[in-house]
Order: sequence, then C-alpha cells, then structure tokens
Amino acid sequence: MIEFQLDETSGVATYLQLVQQVHQALRMGMLESGDRLPTAQQVVARLAINPNTVHKAYRELEREGLVRARPGLGTFVTRVPSGTDPATQARFLAELAGWLRSARAAGLGPDDIEAIYRTAFRACFAEGVA
Repeated sequence: MIEFQLDETSGVATYLQLVQQVHQALRMGMLESGDRLPTAQQVVARLAINPNTVHKAYRELEREGLVRARPGLGTFVTRVPSGTDPATQARFLAELAGWLRSARAAGLGPDDIEAIYRTAFRACFAEGVA
C-alpha cells in the first residue's frame, strides 16, 4: 500500500501532491490494478490533513479513470497508465539512488545535490529545443 508524504515547502497543493504520488507509484510499478489505496481516514490520521483534501485527490484520480471507489470497501486502482516499463524505471531509480549516496558521501548537502540535478535535468531536456 502506498505511504503518502507531504512536502509543505513545495508550493504544490496538498491534494495534488497525493495525486502526483499515486501517478508516480503507478509508473514505478509500486501500485497495480486491483490494489487498494489507503482510506481517507488512514491518510488523515497519518498526515494530519483535512478529509476533504483526500477526497478531492481521490475524486481527481477517479475522474482520470485510474481508481474507482467501492462504497464500504475502499478505493481501488482500476487502470495503470501506459508508459515506460516499471523494470526499466526501477533500474534507473537504483542508479540514481546510488548517485545520491555517492554525492552525500562526498559531502554535498541536499541543496547542492538538488541544484546539480535540476541543472542537469534542464540541460538534458533543453537539448534540441529551438
């Protein structure tokens, strides 16, 4: 089952953070069709947020056709979006995690590492853009 986490400094609305985390878990193969999401009550208890926030996130996921609420049973994943193979993503996740450990071992802090990553990310995706 997915464990939601919030980044209160991100500037992203709480419900959107929940939606994004479900999208990421689906892409990474951490959630599959038939899996049950935590109940709103479980999410509220763990994150200390308003139940309406969780309901809004789940409604958005339902509108996207990714989950379906089953009254009295919970909210279940109904569809995994097509995309990159989860095994390929898992391989790159492991490589990135190794890089992050190396950067930390070299004495770089979170802000330094994020700056390096964002710079490389922008440079990579700006290639070939007019």
